[in-house]
Amino acid sequence: MASAKYIFVTGGVTSSLGKGIISASLAKLLQARGFSVTIQKFDPYINIDPGTLNPYEHGECYVTEDGAETDLDLGHYERFLNTPTSQANNVTTGRIYHNVITQERQGAYLGKTVQVVPHITDEIKRRMLMLGETGEFDVVITEIGGCVGDIESLPFIEAVRQLRWDLNPNDTVVIHLTLLPYLKAAGELKTKPTQHSVKALSEAGVQPDILVCRSEYAIPAEMRKKIALFCNVATNSVIESLDAETIYDVPLLMKKEKLDERVIKKLKLTSRQEINLDTWKEFLGRLKNPTEEVHIALVGKYVELPDAYKSIIESFIHAGAFNECKVHLKFIQSEFISAENVHMHLQGLDGVLVAPGFGERGFEGKLEAIKYVRESQIPFFGICLGMQTAAVEFARNVLGLKDAASTEMNPATPHPVIDMMEEQKTVTQKGGTMRLGAYQCDLKKGSKAFQAYGRAHISERHRHRYEFNNQYLKPFEEAGMIASGINPDTGLVEIIELQNHPWFVAAQYHPELKSTVLNPHPLFVRFIKAAITQSKLKNK
Repeated sequence: MASAKYIFVTGGVTSSLGKGIISASLAKLLQARGFSVTIQKFDPYINIDPGTLNPYEHGECYVTEDGAETDLDLGHYERFLNTPTSQANNVTTGRIYHNVITQERQGAYLGKTVQVVPHITDEIKRRMLMLGETGEFDVVITEIGGCVGDIESLPFIEAVRQLRWDLNPNDTVVIHLTLLPYLKAAGELKTKPTQHSVKALSEAGVQPDILVCRSEYAIPAEMRKKIALFCNVATNSVIESLDAETIYDVPLLMKKEKLDERVIKKLKLTSRQEINLDTWKEFLGRLKNPTEEVHIALVGKYVELPDAYKSIIESFIHAGAFNECKVHLKFIQSEFISAENVHMHLQGLDGVLVAPGFGERGFEGKLEAIKYVRESQIPFFGICLGMQTAAVEFARNVLGLKDAASTEMNPATPHPVIDMMEEQKTVTQKGGTMRLGAYQCDLKKGSKAFQAYGRAHISERHRHRYEFNNQYLKPFEEAGMIASGINPDTGLVEIIELQNHPWFVAAQYHPELKSTVLNPHPLFVRFIKAAITQSKLKNK
């Protein structure tokens, strides 16, 4: 007998249909009914994790409390459920094969031929069941990345087929997400891609229980019957998923379509409580009825792909709703900023965020942006490399250390105000070797950071190799740039902020990774408050 119920979410026709959002929305609905729910993502690519992937390839790399570098969908899971994920919530083909090959090298298979079936599929099944066997969760939702029919996905689909056979029929549900394209010339939605997608899944031995059909237009009742008939599902298990104004509308849209009710019935569950989405609706009410608006620049090197800054963008939405403020983001490629044109890019804005990143490209543009907002008294927020860049800019232009730099950008700099962490200097492997996950931070009372958090001790998530060089801390503080957050164990500077400035705060950690719908991050909340004040001053 399974210790939890398992829901598998697959996708067909095309990628980027929103499996992560559907999974998170269903989880939210089940959570609102009193169930303990977690979501895990199984990705077919061979990388061990997204830690070594270029953001243009895969969007942002999301970091969990326990230091796992994971798929960005885990960010959606946490933002919707308001509960942390972990290393166990994201598994790739690379990790599966790595585990199997490691066991083979250790002689665990006693000389047998190691094959995709049963060894790889057994390892996939073990990982699929792992969270459910902890006893912490009533329901485990497993999102299978990629599309049905992809060569890379076949072992995962086979593992789902086997689990459906291994477990009680009432312990599993398969939800298949498909596309109903609208042909403008014909003036109608077309069901054939969905039929072919379900056929491909069925040929792999998995019959879906529920179809979620992405569509730009409402699906007529007759079309739902047609899909149900040709895809072997009940008519009321054909769920319409229309394009939404915001991803945070999707749980309510899925509730209207009774997705949660269909799942509960198939799993033979009984709701623990009346469904309660009051706080979610309050958030949506504030989000959609702002009383203020601000214009914020997001300065980064990957702005052509917004998914590279997904958690930052969502954090602005959370903090904006909290402040009943519409946040208009202006994405600016830091590579294109210079001393000559910086005012053209940034003048008239209510705040500027300099984003995280790695490498030299665009670094000088970030320096120019920070110099401009520091001198112009525009609210500023720096994250990770944004904090390091703020330190370099201050050293150069306030302390007069003209050649100050980070050793990441200039290993020979005479003034390494940002230097590689001591324990990182012997590291040669790239994947999973940075300072990752949650670390403690003590805040200086009276600082802007302390005022934002309302407490002296915090914990935040990190992903970096370089740090502020404490040899420069005294001259920095004497010139008005204080270290308002310090790691109590190592003395590492976690937050710097500029006195005599409306709001100039930069963090070495990634606050965006802990912002959720129900708990917007306090630094983003305060940054938006400062931007609102700036907007009012500007418009006087």
